[in-house]
Amino acid sequence: MLHGYTLPLSPRGEAALVPAPPWHYAGDVLGVEFWAAPEATAASLPQGLDPDPSGRGVAMFIDWQFSAADQDYLDPVRSQYREFMVLIDAFWQDTPVAWCPYIYVDNDAALARGWIQGFPKKLGAVHQTRAFAAQGPATPQVGPGGRFAATASTAGQRIAEALVTLGQPVPDATALLTRPTVNLRHFPRLTDGQHDKPAVHELVMAVFDDLRIDNAWAGTGELSFLAARGEELDALAPTRTGMGFRASLSYTVNDLHLLGG
Repeated sequence: MLHGYTLPLSPRGEAALVPAPPWHYAGDVLGVEFWAAPEATAASLPQGLDPDPSGRGVAMFIDWQFSAADQDYLDPVRSQYREFMVLIDAFWQDTPVAWCPYIYVDNDAALARGWIQGFPKKLGAVHQTRAFAAQGPATPQVGPGGRFAATASTAGQRIAEALVTLGQPVPDATALLTRPTVNLRHFPRLTDGQHDKPAVHELVMAVFDDLRIDNAWAGTGELSFLAARGEELDALAPTRTGMGFRASLSYTVNDLHLLGG
């Protein structure tokens, strides 16, 4: 008998790309609040969500470390990855939510976990400025005046750039991420004649257990989305930006809530 949570199934189940939940995450996030054309943000929404007329969104670049049940962080080549994602303000039955239209990662297991959760992940290259405890000319301070940059690219094309200048600590760090994230789990059929009838098409709300946000700082943010072949991110190009922020966060994923489809 073959075993495993995901493909490839194998005799011992050790070859599976993704282990069974719970999944634990910890990372440093660099984010910028922005506003785009309301018609563009509305066009990115799936059926079941209503647009927020403000056109507000948040772009985040995250340096992640992952673990399942067996201290996977001791295998850093598998457990570490970087991510760029966009969240758009929307409503689900009058509840304020955040919809993720685009997200990029540089790790195949992170890609698979994302698809299972409904995140529309694609492969990309994501980089951000790091801070180190040993101060010196090569590291900014996580404090007033600290400057942090980030970039994202895919298929050899740069698609996003950000710059955050820190100003002051955030007293209530949970205020940075107040809206629950909504995703669309979509898995198509290959059967001839059923290509337009997906095997799975369901709207879900992410569940982040034990969410912690620490050492959060806010300031000013700059953000650009660049045109690239095969991408539509630039349709959400910021018309203006707001707060920039940097923080560390952690949470566990073991569930999701089905909203409909």
